[in-house]
Amino acid sequence: MRIVTRPDFDGIVCAVLISEAEKITETIKWVEPHEIQNRLIEIKEGDIMANLPFDNRCSIWFDHHESNRIDSTYTGSFKIAPSAAGVVFSYYKGKIKRDYTQLIKETDKIDSACLSMDEVLHPEAYPYIILSMTVSNRSVTKEPYWNRLVDLLMKHNITGVISDMEVKEKCRAVIEENKVYKTVLSEHTVVRKHVSVTDLRSYNKAPEGNRFLVYSLFPEAIVSVRIRHDDPGRQRIAVSVGHNIFNPKCRVNVGKMLSKFGGGGHKGAGACRFLASKAGEYIPQIISILIENRPEE
Repeated sequence: MRIVTRPDFDGIVCAVLISEAEKITETIKWVEPHEIQNRLIEIKEGDIMANLPFDNRCSIWFDHHESNRIDSTYTGSFKIAPSAAGVVFSYYKGKIKRDYTQLIKETDKIDSACLSMDEVLHPEAYPYIILSMTVSNRSVTKEPYWNRLVDLLMKHNITGVISDMEVKEKCRAVIEENKVYKTVLSEHTVVRKHVSVTDLRSYNKAPEGNRFLVYSLFPEAIVSVRIRHDDPGRQRIAVSVGHNIFNPKCRVNVGKMLSKFGGGGHKGAGACRFLASKAGEYIPQIISILIENRPEE
């Protein structure tokens, strides 16, 4: 039996809960949603998938993204909820012995971006938030750290997790990374009417940082678009879109919109990936829809 999940904080917590509730016999498989959508990953009987689009080859499936809703029969649970971890926790409540109530509460808040301005500007003061920022889904070389976090969260409370030497170093690196990222955002973002567009295609490897920071820097924007190359060969583009959590006037359902461009997500946030040759067609369409700011009828 194997866990297949996404390498973000929600996916980490899903793995913690499933590991508590089921007899997992194989190493966690960390994958991105587009790898499932494009059938790039072998899914097999016995796999428990969480925080990912449905694949009919799995045995159990959990998710909470509106764009991933399905009509077919499956074992598991799907709900429109703040986090996939919350869906998993509710499903396995009778089988999980440790008290993960606070962890689920914090995961719900982080994954649904229900944060205060102080939490965005000073994440180092909030242990769950800074911990979530150490989880990057950009490189498989980070898999040992993702697995380590699953193990730590199963054994320790947040104080114990944050005290781990490797986690401490990751948190320190995130704080420095966020300082640099603030400058990057200022230099590479333009606001088109009420849409902030951060184009990082000039970088071979786009800088990473606090994904909520853009909302504090460009408060007049109601939605953000982040564009970057998705591979070293610059053959694919990744576009991330998010409603401004401090200026909630965007009416576009991001997950549904991006599903038309090979992606998906929540009502308020999502991402898509496509061939670089499609950028000239897809990116203007995405920005135009956001500028129009009309809810899907």
